[in-house]
Amino acid sequence: MLHVAKSKLGLDDDTYRLALVKIAGVTSSNELTSDGFNTVMGFFEHSGFRPLVAEGKSYSNRPGFASAAQLELIRPLWMELHHASDLEEAALSGWLLKWFKVSSLRFLTVQAAPKVITALKTWKRRAA
Repeated sequence: MLHVAKSKLGLDDDTYRLALVKIAGVTSSNELTSDGFNTVMGFFEHSGFRPLVAEGKSYSNRPGFASAAQLELIRPLWMELHHASDLEEAALSGWLLKWFKVSSLRFLTVQAAPKVITALKTWKRRAA
């Protein structure tokens, strides 16, 4: 991560090593402690480096298809109904195919998504 930051900031080796010495008191990134790493990364972020943030599974914004928020509501509803800790995609896909003629969540249309959500909420209410 430090070397990515060094590259993105356009630092040469001398400037990078000087930053390690002045900020963390080490001459190599191998000598950094966890606190030293966080301090140096804080300096690099202050200097303009922005690390990429990992995102979860997303089908992005696709016109005509269910939104990410709708999909993220369907998944936990399905898991609650089946008392599952992990999403069983095959079971959910089978249910969607049987009742909504859609083979997977990624093909769920913007018109069908509210119907699926309502069906799952109704099913959950009946189960309670």
